[in-house]
Amino acid sequence: MPELSKALAAIHSSDDGPILIAVAGTDDGERASPPHSHSRGQLFASTRGLVTVGLDTGMWVLPTTHAVWVPPHHRHWAGSHGPFQGFVVYVAEDQCAGLPAQPCSIRLSNLLREAVLRAAVWPAGPLDAGAERIAAVILDEIRTLPVDALELPMPKEARLNRIAQALIAAPDDGRSLEEWAAWAAIGSRTLSRRFVDETGFTFTAWRQRARLLRALAMLADGHAVTRIALELGYSTPSTFIALFKRTFGVTPAIYRMRIGVN
Repeated sequence: MPELSKALAAIHSSDDGPILIAVAGTDDGERASPPHSHSRGQLFASTRGLVTVGLDTGMWVLPTTHAVWVPPHHRHWAGSHGPFQGFVVYVAEDQCAGLPAQPCSIRLSNLLREAVLRAAVWPAGPLDAGAERIAAVILDEIRTLPVDALELPMPKEARLNRIAQALIAAPDDGRSLEEWAAWAAIGSRTLSRRFVDETGFTFTAWRQRARLLRALAMLADGHAVTRIALELGYSTPSTFIALFKRTFGVTPAIYRMRIGVN
């Protein structure tokens, strides 16, 4: 596969060109793109390694089992954690009308994965009849695949967002809700109520979610489970393992094998 970052840099992301452009490739190191937007919808996925996609409203940490869909004109950024192999699909704006209207993570199917990898080797230029049929399959899969909640929604209110950013930067910070409220100069009851209103999660559940999504990235980077548990503020590795399995359905060790990390 080609180096993914160079292949993406060569794509003109306007609606010029075919209705669908797919790129697959690898990067030996971490890859990051700055915040930007464009007129095409975009689908991100990894076949090895882990990718993070962020928007102003939230962020997704995606294992190889999922992809994230970003509709046209949504400002976003993306980055990989360590060596990465994956694909990106750009969909012309006029083809996005029936696709999800809001950013979301979808569960990858083998059909979607194989169809995209086929599309990634098409020559530049208009699509022939066979390519149009495969493009239609890709669009239909994006439209109909199950949506899974792997998002970390970000609060918009300035004081709440400041707390959220601090917790992302230091997920092991064990201060209580009352202590965080005092730090941000906001009433604890207001903090508790507004966090639910703006993110859909209680403060405690949101912090737990932030820690577990960080754990996905740390597993992809090859960190030991014990180190991850301690750095994320869990009292014991077994507590972390139990929460991880309850959330993602597998233990951290099995998850790491599935994303191809030794």
